[in-house]
Amino acid sequence: MTLKTTHLDPEELPYSPAFTQGVVAPAGQTLYVGGQLGTDSSGKLLDGIEAQTEQAMRNVLSVLTAAGTGPEHVVKLNIYLVNGHDARAGYEASQSIWGNHRTAITVISTAEHGRPGALIEIDAIALIPE
Repeated sequence: MTLKTTHLDPEELPYSPAFTQGVVAPAGQTLYVGGQLGTDSSGKLLDGIEAQTEQAMRNVLSVLTAAGTGPEHVVKLNIYLVNGHDARAGYEASQSIWGNHRTAITVISTAEHGRPGALIEIDAIALIPE
C-alpha cells in the first residue's frame, strides 16, 4: 500500500521549498524516531555543525530504513540546535543527505544537549507503508 501525504501551504503563509506549513497523514503505523546526534556507529561525535548535521540525518535515515520507510514518509522533523550555530549551515549540510523531501519542520534553539559537544539533535515522525 502506498501512503500519500498532503502538504498544506496556505497562501496566507510564506511558501518554502525546504519545508511545508503542515502535513495531513493517513491513518496507519507510525514511527517515532528518537533524537539523533551527529555520532558515527562507534558513538564518536563528529566535529562541527555541518558534519554533525549530516551524520544526524544519516542516523535518522538509518532508523527509517530499519522500519521499512524513508524520508518521503516523514511528516515531521524537530531540529534542536545549540545557540550560536547557524541553522542555514545545518540546512545546507543536510540537503546532500536528506534530499528534496519537504515536511513540517520545527527548529528549536537550545543552550546545550545532554551530550557535551553535541551541536544538533534531530527527531522525526514517519509513516510506515504496509
